[in-house]
Amino acid sequence: MDFSRSGRSRLEVTMGRQLGRTPSRNRYMPHGSCCVEIPSRNLTERSPNGPFTDLAQRLLETFGVPFYLFSSEGDLLYHHPEWPPPPSNWGKRVAQQAESANTQPPQEPKLLVYEKPLLVLGMEINTDRESPILAVGVFSTSRLVPTWILKRRLLRHGFKDYAQILCERLLSQPAWSKDTILRTARLFLAHNRLLADKHSKEKECQALAAELAGTYEEISLLHRLTQNLRISQTDEELASLALEGMLETVPAEGLAILLLPPETPGGHEKGFLQAEGSFFTRGNCPVEASQLLELAAELKVAESTRPIVCNRRITQQPAWRYPEIRELIMAPLIGGKECFGFLAVFNHSQGKEFGTVEASLVGSIAAILGSHSSNLLLYRQQEESLAGIIRALTAAIDAKDAYTCGHSDRVARVAVRLAQELGVEPRLLHTIYLAGLLHDIGKIGTSEAILRKPGKLTDEEYEHIKQHPRIGYRILMDLKHLSGVLPAVLHHHERWDGGGYPAGLAGEEIPLAARIIAVADAFDAMGSNRAYRSRLPDEKIDAILREGAGKQWDPAVIEAFFRIRDELDAIVQEERSAREEQQFFLPTTSTVNGAIPAAVLAAT
Repeated sequence: MDFSRSGRSRLEVTMGRQLGRTPSRNRYMPHGSCCVEIPSRNLTERSPNGPFTDLAQRLLETFGVPFYLFSSEGDLLYHHPEWPPPPSNWGKRVAQQAESANTQPPQEPKLLVYEKPLLVLGMEINTDRESPILAVGVFSTSRLVPTWILKRRLLRHGFKDYAQILCERLLSQPAWSKDTILRTARLFLAHNRLLADKHSKEKECQALAAELAGTYEEISLLHRLTQNLRISQTDEELASLALEGMLETVPAEGLAILLLPPETPGGHEKGFLQAEGSFFTRGNCPVEASQLLELAAELKVAESTRPIVCNRRITQQPAWRYPEIRELIMAPLIGGKECFGFLAVFNHSQGKEFGTVEASLVGSIAAILGSHSSNLLLYRQQEESLAGIIRALTAAIDAKDAYTCGHSDRVARVAVRLAQELGVEPRLLHTIYLAGLLHDIGKIGTSEAILRKPGKLTDEEYEHIKQHPRIGYRILMDLKHLSGVLPAVLHHHERWDGGGYPAGLAGEEIPLAARIIAVADAFDAMGSNRAYRSRLPDEKIDAILREGAGKQWDPAVIEAFFRIRDELDAIVQEERSAREEQQFFLPTTSTVNGAIPAAVLAAT
């Protein structure tokens, strides 16, 4: 019988025609009727028992008859809605028979009943369930036997209410030999094992893909953080970047980073309880900064070399004082021997517990943040040391000549503003500022008598004072942090036409910073009182600068000078007024509020 067509038997169709009507579908015929309905092959729409539909469909397509599906304990899991239900307790009986039929190896088909022409086949089929499913099919090995013989066999094995219907249905289908059924069953079980293995491998691949994707995201986050380990990147900026990345990689409901104030590192032995630093959160953070400090002190996080993990075994204890925290990972931001803050991850977003994977990632991020904070601290200390050196050098210049007191600071401020007007890269502004401060440092080696001489210098004295650029270069050449200022210090007295000193450079051979400082130096010198003359009027200064464009000075720098002439006057007057009021400016980038805007400083 071909079940792939209408789903009705040839006998049913024939008898229906004889009665002058079309046989109805999807209903059982009365006992004794010859009209037998064959179940449809399509179980997808007819069978709502979702978890077992696929297996039942495959069995029906393979054997041509519906199978009953039982648990290993004999509980009915599935039967076809158009096939007679099994007798009560029949599942447990066939389960016991399947268990006792141990002459065949496991996973081999078993003949639970073989009384010609009745054959009941049982197969243990492995699925996603913990225990195998017992699939049971009822067959007839012959279509030529009298109906009463097959019916008697069915009654003997419990089909009392539906023996007639099942008998008619079995006799309407092709007969199966015992050997054919067993060979088909073995092939089905082998195919099922292949499908199960394929499904298992697919799940493994999906799990591996998810793990690789998670690992890639973690590596990408760590890479982004390491790419941003610049001295110009503040702790706060890097902390925000870390939290944004962790939102996508760590399965947590809330994240927090607490950065301790600069004076706190090293104070973890005192408990941190009075510290107030920067507090950053993402997601649902269940604690405030003060509570996070208390929690860090209780768990002794700062003293740990690894992240502290608290899952429900700890958080459900009566002594736990933070009911909003179910799971927690907390790591110190350690750099060297100092603790700069804490990184905390709160409550697993999937209701699970945090494990070594999450703890390892949190520990790596905390290590990066701690190292960056340590590097920033060292850089600030070096900056302070460098600032002290520059203060000492500029103070030495001012002490040599009272008339030039403040000159270096004004030249530095004016040079930076000129550089901005010329579109110089922001990262070079700091170098130009330092070069302006130190451009005359070589005058330390110049005789005070010459510097303070009220009259005209002799040729010998002039040659002596012309040595100060080389002297300044030699003073600064061993300071690696000031290597960028050396060209400007050495060449700020060169002329555009090549008539300057010490190297006689011309045009663009002269470093740009030196050309800018040359104009700023001349502008402030002409506008200041000196031992040998009073300051020049503004009109005279402007005339000299215009006349010297293209001869003594770079014409592009002179053009920029006159575009911002009023701003430069304001810069000079601000510095002079401050000195008169004894508000001394620290010659470092942090004090140059007027000349170097904060945005420029950040870029440098």
